[in-house]
Amino acid sequence: MNILIVGGGGREHAMAWKVAQSTLVDKLYAAPGSDGIASVAECAPIDVMDFQGLADFAETHDVDLTLVGPEQPLVGGIVDYFSARGLKIFGPSKAAARIEGSKSFAKALMKNNQIPTSHYQTFTDYQQAGDYLQQVGAPIVLKADGLAAGKGVIVAMTMAEAEQGLKAIMKDRKFADAGARVVIEEYLAGDEFSLMALVNGETVTPLAIAQDHKRAFDGDKGPNTGGMGAYSPVPQIPGKIANEAVQTILKPAASGMVQEGCPFTGVLYAGLMLTKDGPKVIEFNCRFGDPETQVVLPRLESDLVQVVLDVMDGGQPALSWSDKTAVGVVLATAGYPGSYPKGRKLGDLGALPGAALLFHAGTKKNGEDWLTSGGRVLLVTRLGDDLRTTRDAVNKDLERIATDDVFFRKDIGHRALEAAEKP
Repeated sequence: MNILIVGGGGREHAMAWKVAQSTLVDKLYAAPGSDGIASVAECAPIDVMDFQGLADFAETHDVDLTLVGPEQPLVGGIVDYFSARGLKIFGPSKAAARIEGSKSFAKALMKNNQIPTSHYQTFTDYQQAGDYLQQVGAPIVLKADGLAAGKGVIVAMTMAEAEQGLKAIMKDRKFADAGARVVIEEYLAGDEFSLMALVNGETVTPLAIAQDHKRAFDGDKGPNTGGMGAYSPVPQIPGKIANEAVQTILKPAASGMVQEGCPFTGVLYAGLMLTKDGPKVIEFNCRFGDPETQVVLPRLESDLVQVVLDVMDGGQPALSWSDKTAVGVVLATAGYPGSYPKGRKLGDLGALPGAALLFHAGTKKNGEDWLTSGGRVLLVTRLGDDLRTTRDAVNKDLERIATDDVFFRKDIGHRALEAAEKP
């Protein structure tokens, strides 16, 4: 089979790395791919939003299956476009991708299907939103309704932060048109985890859970980012809780989408909080999480391509998982998630030991050197017997290649370690 992966970030590098291991694959392409992804796939410089260019490429290169990494093309309707041209693609339709593309659509879906989530109100009027804030007080969560690259959420612990956040979203349009409508929801306390599943209509095949770290700095300090690292499994979230989340959240969401007339096919990602009342939804995404994919796929022992084909055929494949712990840590450019420079030289990536899995996110090759070209530069994942030693090994790997122009969190997995050390 010939496979095309749409995207060029760290998540897509992990997808390509996993797909390349499949015995079913003859030729693997990535568009646009990256200098890092070029080590496992042939890259074609086509933008993820150039649906015609991507479909033309798929036709001329006899692509049998296309997998999509980022949310923008899915929300934009790439699946509808490919399907109309008779091309096989795994992902949600434009209508189904609203589960990520519109926070208010997702909230209404949850409300209509009794899916546990936080109380919320949606506003398009700045004054009314401000009045509501005064009424409910802090802590509170503000979300831009549309896509904002994982950064459109403000967790305000004080009223001052809430008022500032609301102004940034609705008045200053920090997230452009994504902030024309704002969802204000109750703050949920607890342990966060990510549960992804391969979905086709009402058939749900869950993957292993992971925990992401959204804040930029150690100790969960600093602004929200797209994610600074992840680990899987998550020992402080018992298996029965993950199973409960499949039954009370993922399956009702899949059924609800069928009832809405837009059945979901593809990767359904639930960002969840384990509260005292059980798991509740923070957000839904319509694709693989980043950086969770970079720790979940290395633990998957099944052939990913075969699994996707089985799901597309209506099956529910039994998945095989490594019992090892995967820890992945992001190396980011200084300044991220704010403005940051590009083109800074990294240390010698060739110095990384073979056990370190390197997934490129924002890098460029210049002769023998690797330069930074994005906020999140790369991620290193290792598999090991326990969380602490695996995390420490990844930190050592990153210290080998770090410079003054980049930073990384050294405490990925701290919640699990703290939970394990509690008497």
